[in-house]
Amino acid sequence: MRRLPPALLALLLPAVAPAAERPAAPDAATRAALREALTFHASFDEGFDADRSGGDRTLRFAGPRGAPPGPGEAIRRDATGGRFGGALRFLRPGPVRPYFTAPGMLDYRAQDWSGSVALWLQVSPDADLPPGYCDPVQILQGDGSQGFIFLEWWSEGRGPKVFRYGLRPIRERWNPEDTPWEKLPVARRPMVQVTETPFARDRWTQVVFTFDRLNAGRAGRGVMYLDGEARGEVAGWDLTFGWDGRELKVYLGAGYAGGLDDLAAFRRALTPLEVRALHALPGGVADLN
Repeated sequence: MRRLPPALLALLLPAVAPAAERPAAPDAATRAALREALTFHASFDEGFDADRSGGDRTLRFAGPRGAPPGPGEAIRRDATGGRFGGALRFLRPGPVRPYFTAPGMLDYRAQDWSGSVALWLQVSPDADLPPGYCDPVQILQGDGSQGFIFLEWWSEGRGPKVFRYGLRPIRERWNPEDTPWEKLPVARRPMVQVTETPFARDRWTQVVFTFDRLNAGRAGRGVMYLDGEARGEVAGWDLTFGWDGRELKVYLGAGYAGGLDDLAAFRRALTPLEVRALHALPGGVADLN
């Protein structure tokens, strides 16, 4: 029997959890607080571009020099197979990286910067992703030496993958010797690392990461949530970034093969209660409209 490619198989499997597993919908006050904090939403229901943004709503595509603009052959919009309606579908890892410009989405501040990003992912990391790095989200300006925020899977060779949320400030602040990332002990990296996760081909998993009081010395912290539950925090570091914010970008799907849906950004760090409420919205972020 011929084996279907992972990305095609994911389209044929159920994407919605049974009703008994769904948490209760949030109350009106919590919805109002989430609505007030929301700055960006891309449902991918009608197209690649965002439904809402305080800045540019256009999803752009960075590819190899000389390549035609656009998503290429490895990225498409799946009109019906998302967690809520449509979704981005990365059929295989490729050289094209979609991105949104951050101004108006995540307004960088040189002092006391806070925010949150939420998205849903459908993937079986060990089966669908290549060895090494895969970053479904990167927030980056320049080469990363002045700061780098990311979600990633990592494996050494073909070993099991770990999932991480990294908040890497100015390199000299946390790694003055410029030691390669994987050569540093885990405790010396400003990140959350999780070995047991719910990711699978036959379900959608929500990821939320918050950052609070960056560029405020050691007061800064970040938290990663999976399906509404906190899984770790980055704290105790001098989380100072050296960006000016004008060229800051939010990249999607670097090295990724799977689904990505309901991308949203908020102007502050959401509380644990708000993250659980966001996860419980029956129709996703569109329910906040």
